[in-house]
Amino acid sequence: MKTLSALALGLLLCASGPALAQSSGTFTPEITAPAQEAQESDGLEVTVSDDSEWQDLGIAITTFATDADVPTQTTAGTTGQLGHAIAQVVAGDLKNNGLFKPTGPDGLPRPTFGEVSAPNYRLWSGNGADMLVQGYVHAGGDGTLTVGCYLYDVALGQPLEKGGWKVAPSDWRRAGHKCADMVYSRLSGESPFFDSRIAYIAETGSKDHRMKRLAVMDSDGANHRYLTSGQAMALTPRYSPDYSKILYLSYLNGQPSVYAYDLTTNSQKLIFRTTNPTMAPRWSPDGKWVLFSMSQGGRTDIYRITSAGGGTPERLTNGPGINIGGSYSPDGSKIVFESDRSGSQQVYVMNADGTNQKRISFFGGRSATPEWSPRGDLIAFTHIAGNLRVAVMSPAGRNMRYLTDSWQDEAPTWSPNGRIVQFFRTQRGSGEATIWQVDLTGRNERKLPTPVGASDPAWGPIRR
Repeated sequence: MKTLSALALGLLLCASGPALAQSSGTFTPEITAPAQEAQESDGLEVTVSDDSEWQDLGIAITTFATDADVPTQTTAGTTGQLGHAIAQVVAGDLKNNGLFKPTGPDGLPRPTFGEVSAPNYRLWSGNGADMLVQGYVHAGGDGTLTVGCYLYDVALGQPLEKGGWKVAPSDWRRAGHKCADMVYSRLSGESPFFDSRIAYIAETGSKDHRMKRLAVMDSDGANHRYLTSGQAMALTPRYSPDYSKILYLSYLNGQPSVYAYDLTTNSQKLIFRTTNPTMAPRWSPDGKWVLFSMSQGGRTDIYRITSAGGGTPERLTNGPGINIGGSYSPDGSKIVFESDRSGSQQVYVMNADGTNQKRISFFGGRSATPEWSPRGDLIAFTHIAGNLRVAVMSPAGRNMRYLTDSWQDEAPTWSPNGRIVQFFRTQRGSGEATIWQVDLTGRNERKLPTPVGASDPAWGPIRR
């Protein structure tokens, strides 16, 4: 492990900062566990019982300080300007998830480099802050950036958590997301989710001649990038469990083809191709299998094939009607899917080998596009009763409740921590699709910014 040796940075880290090591071309958090003083304050962890209490936490987020205001190889400018931009990312993450109401960095005092590890608690207490987030940005001689993040309990005058990361200039936003994840996890007790990415289908063109391309972006809508050209239609993407690939369906020359797009090499591998209508490819939690639905002989069933491709697909359903989808439970033991074998679209659950198929949705209307929560406690789905609304229920089909109430909301996908549901909303008349997020209370809803129309979102796991 190679630590930074810059004198000014070393002085700060000796006071209370995290050790930071050289990363090898990728973003690598160096310390996620708190240092000694933070470990001694384990009993200070905030306990919350509902969202209103979380929102009452006055979290002040200041511009990140720097030991030398020098130019960086980023669009943000100097390290001083970058410190402000990173703080804005942290504040935006915490605000947009609906649980906190942070203030800053605009309008707040800017700490000096030395104050990052020794905050003026009296100043912040007098201004009503309960929690304080401060940090620093240091430009290394090798072109990399070192970002530190500190969380303090103002009322108790003690540190709660700290972390540090060494990043390439192009990855500076990830440092902000990592800092927000650290704060969120410490104060809420929930798993992090801000440092994650979203795959989706970018839509352009008229309603009847729409181009659909595979695209990706950060969890807050930044760093948008197209992965396919649009020459062939792309549909229903899903990240692999290890984040290295995106599975999607393409209609190349009219032939349904299941591809795995490799994000490291920017190349793709054919998993399965057929002349039969094919839908909704999905990974198994261990990445060894790919589920998909295929129609042949007047019926539609769910199949699985090895993710390596090749071989003959194994059929898992063998009942009447149309069987579509397939979302594994987190442990890989069960699959939730939709079927109209009862006369209308409903949600069913079966074992991973296709045995023990049983219906779980019995609340009127139709139910489609089920997706198992990564925590295993809920299933999100589209409920169709007049309008299309996103709803959740238990894996046993109980306690159904709506999260949205619009004209056409569908295709839910979960955040990595299972607390936020993402979906796409189609506008009446124009048919324009946009991506939205809503938390499990159903009260905190927001639209994600995308440069063009967007549908079929797929939230990837937390990045490492």
